[in-house]
Amino acid sequence: MTCIIIEDEIPAQEILVSYIHKIPDLEIKGVFNSPIKANTVLKKENIDLLFLDINLPTISGLNFLKTLSNPPKVIMTTAYANYAAESFEYESIIDYLLKPFSFERFLKAINKLDTKQQLNTSIIKTDVLEITQNEDAVFINVDKTLHKVDLNSIIYVQSDRNYVTVVTKINSLTFIDSLKKWNNYLKKDHFIQVHKSFIINLNYIEKVTGNIVYINQQKVPVGKTFKETLFQKIKPIN
Repeated sequence: MTCIIIEDEIPAQEILVSYIHKIPDLEIKGVFNSPIKANTVLKKENIDLLFLDINLPTISGLNFLKTLSNPPKVIMTTAYANYAAESFEYESIIDYLLKPFSFERFLKAINKLDTKQQLNTSIIKTDVLEITQNEDAVFINVDKTLHKVDLNSIIYVQSDRNYVTVVTKINSLTFIDSLKKWNNYLKKDHFIQVHKSFIINLNYIEKVTGNIVYINQQKVPVGKTFKETLFQKIKPIN
């Protein structure tokens, strides 16, 4: 797995390099102090992972990310916690490391990437097969196995480019599909899209803080265009 670092502080660069060297399957293709210098490598090389600071010279890390048409997976590194909610708006960002961070926290972020890659190795193109007229359940065909999924057991559905992950109380299934299609499957009142990449089951919401929904011990971002509809659904009393 190849990666590059975009970080303008030398001590932070050195910490990232030392952590990366402890991961056998992770190869550094470059360390840069500005996005402009890294842009050439991103265009020429097949980079799997980008460690990206937010406060950078010339252009911020998040604004630079907007310029990439097909960005690699991204782990944000910053000293400012107030950017976390905004970072969740980007599909390519898999984690947000708040400086200073330990190797244990760094490894947790890397493992998120590894888990997603392992899931993708068994993904096949699939159709979702309805099994009842009232749409209470579906069959999902993943890796030549039909999995029956009770729609009410779905906690949330997440999209990542051409893939969809359906997370239930029992397991999660990842396959090639679109979130738009799942909006049609999940027409029940207790399902709502809260982000361009997420549909959630309102019955599993634990709390809402700012632009984050806590659902089944997971943080799900709320997009600006979906927030008003969400609050209309949950109807806070004050």
